[in-house]
Amino acid sequence: MQPLRKGHYRARLAETPDDLRAAQRLRWICFLGRNGAPDDGSALDADALDAECSHMLIEDMRHGTLVCAFRFLPLADGSQIARSYSAQFYDLDALQRFDGPMVEMGRFCIHPDCHDPNIVRIAWAALTRFVDETGVEMLFGCSSFVGCEPEPHEDAFAMLKERHLAPRRWLPRVKAPRVFRFARALRMRKPDPKRAMAAMPPLLRSYLAMGGWVSDHAVVDPALKTMHVFTGVEIRAIPPARKRLLDAMLNGTA
Repeated sequence: MQPLRKGHYRARLAETPDDLRAAQRLRWICFLGRNGAPDDGSALDADALDAECSHMLIEDMRHGTLVCAFRFLPLADGSQIARSYSAQFYDLDALQRFDGPMVEMGRFCIHPDCHDPNIVRIAWAALTRFVDETGVEMLFGCSSFVGCEPEPHEDAFAMLKERHLAPRRWLPRVKAPRVFRFARALRMRKPDPKRAMAAMPPLLRSYLAMGGWVSDHAVVDPALKTMHVFTGVEIRAIPPARKRLLDAMLNGTA
């Protein structure tokens, strides 16, 4: 994939060991540093899957700094889904029947000092190009809520329960030892739409706008101090208006 530019940002795939270390350093800052983990200035967030993934870097060309990173794990079809990061936390047997190319998007992070919405826009433009060039038919991953207690996010969880649960044919089942079964616990709760969207992680909002769906439970991850839901998007099901917006971002007209 060729580098993609929007304003003073550039999206490109990591090419060198230094590129990968920069992404792992940013991930540590976003996922572990915010929780007060000790740091000597060189701590990294790394795992065995990094070697199997492509890593996308979003750089601010004014300063040469990395402001956003995420990774892709391509799978030929659902028969390979046990290789994914998500499969550590969810029973994904139902998705083994998916017969098209898939990609897991993970470790999405934006530097905590950066708040420009154009960073997310170029990230989604880069993702759109990657999907178009590789013929991916399903995008999936874990979308994280900060903290391990459900109460601050109950309106968001109630909205997910009411409007965005996975189709039964793809529904992930419980595997992790600590989960919050929000579809069951909040079955009688009606969400406040404004509070729900305010509590929804930005990445998850983007998934949902593309017709995405989620698991019926959230996994509690005490290591990262988050709660996350499995999230999937079938590319052919993306609403036409949203697809036009993604294409416009890719072509530099939005």
